[in-house]
Amino acid sequence: MRRRKLGILSILLAAALALLAPGLASAADGNSVGSNLAGLLREYAGELYTGIVAIFALVFLMNRRFTELLMFFCAAIVVGWLVFAPGQVADAAKAIAHQVLA
Repeated sequence: MRRRKLGILSILLAAALALLAPGLASAADGNSVGSNLAGLLREYAGELYTGIVAIFALVFLMNRRFTELLMFFCAAIVVGWLVFAPGQVADAAKAIAHQVLA
């Protein structure tokens, strides 16, 4: 039993290292380590956000709440857009304000 847990732990550790190695290598390539690290963290945050949205979507699907699932997807898309693309949100707000006020 102990050998099995140790084997599973070593497999998980190897998988984590395999996932982190390319990102760390790309972060160390150039002089802009801070920018590369920010991009890497943004990518990981996006993947984590996608995973959380997928888990909640499965709950809605299993309970057959399709209208609530659609509302959840719309909210998730808007929140993701606001968080991960603030520059696009600002440009869209300026364009809307220009159309309304001009």
